[in-house]
Amino acid sequence: MRRVLVALPFVLVALAWWLTAPRPLDDAAIPDHVPDPAAGERLFWAGGCASCHASPVDGRRARGLAKLRLGGGEELDSPYGLFRVPNISPHPDDGIGNWTALQFVNAMQRGIAPDGRHYYPSFPYASYIRMPVEELIDLKAYLDTLPAVEGRTGDHELAFPWNVRRAIGFWKRLYLDAEPVVDTSAADGLAQRGQALVEGAGHCGECHTPRNLLGGMDRSRWLAGGPSPEGDGNVPDITPGGRNIADWSASDIAYYLQSGFTPDFDSVGGSMVPVQESMAKLPEEDRHAIAAYLKFIPASE
Repeated sequence: MRRVLVALPFVLVALAWWLTAPRPLDDAAIPDHVPDPAAGERLFWAGGCASCHASPVDGRRARGLAKLRLGGGEELDSPYGLFRVPNISPHPDDGIGNWTALQFVNAMQRGIAPDGRHYYPSFPYASYIRMPVEELIDLKAYLDTLPAVEGRTGDHELAFPWNVRRAIGFWKRLYLDAEPVVDTSAADGLAQRGQALVEGAGHCGECHTPRNLLGGMDRSRWLAGGPSPEGDGNVPDITPGGRNIADWSASDIAYYLQSGFTPDFDSVGGSMVPVQESMAKLPEEDRHAIAAYLKFIPASE
């Protein structure tokens, strides 16, 4: 019995180490696909990559062509601590220029760095896991056409227990799920295209869905709004039951994403500004697809 008690802590540590281990994809996950940078640009704007990764200019959010300089540097102040956005420009040393397709896909779908560490889910791989691998390859091809930016950002500043990066493996077992959130089998093709954009590349649920104490999205309240992930204010309910957009038509939503103006001529504000500016660069059919999906999903209670 004594031997069992002595061995038990070691068994528990070994079990925890196994449960939290990164689980990367292998070479078999990469299809025979010719990269399409033009298709990747469309995904770049759908994902609003510049919203976080564009380097600030004189301490302010990048505008115009400066949005394509993806040197990182933004700081996201959250209830878990301070997250610093990394360099994803094609710089060979400071960015992702030397990453292989497999390394990029593992980062985007599994939240795993090339050195095998877990990425924190402030990087929305819990949404990107729903993107087809071919789309991720196209996105990497587009990123490789952008300016290489020198310089790396500092480490995150997180308090215990959130600074235990290995524990993210537990979080992934609970919340990293490639299954669609909403059943759109009864929807038309436009709403299904919108689902791919909202649940995948657009990662709208990352801000608009309430989270539990461990930071996992509450799928039972999908897109129903809640406290801002950055701890300041609230993010609105964008389901058909949301009081802010309940009376909006699909055309109203699509026009808002294009122009930044609501049906009553108010304008977009706060952290939604860079998101709307990115959505404005999408083809019109993509904005209408997003609107169709948002009108299809269940209304919040």
